Parts: sequence; C-alpha cells; structure tokens
Amino acid sequence: MAMDQIILFAALGIVAGILGWGVLTMARGGEYNIKNSNRIMRYRIIFQAIALVVILILIWWKRG
Repeated sequence: MAMDQIILFAALGIVAGILGWGVLTMARGGEYNIKNSNRIMRYRIIFQAIALVVILILIWWKRG
C-alpha cells in the first residue's frame, strides 16, 4: 500500500473514530454527554477540516 493511501485512511479513520465516539456519547446520555458533547463535536469538525486539507494536498501532489 502506498504512503499516500495510508495517510488518507488514517485521516478518515480518525474522523470516523471521533464520529463514533460522539454517537456513543449521545446514545449513552447522562452527565458525560452533557459535559462533553460540544467538545467532541468541535474535535470532529477540526479533524474533518484537517482530513479535507490532507485529501486536497494528496490530490495536488498526485497531479504534480
């Protein structure tokens, strides 16, 4: 597997992991959900932006 594919799958895996963490937190509810749901949502948005930048860099790198 090429290095660019590993980087791509790692970025997408991190986003999917944070998304799963948020879904489980909301499903569980309770005090943990109240205290951490907004923080988890911010983490997801930040890592989605990072993953998007990584994807765009990989596309640009492959074209060049």
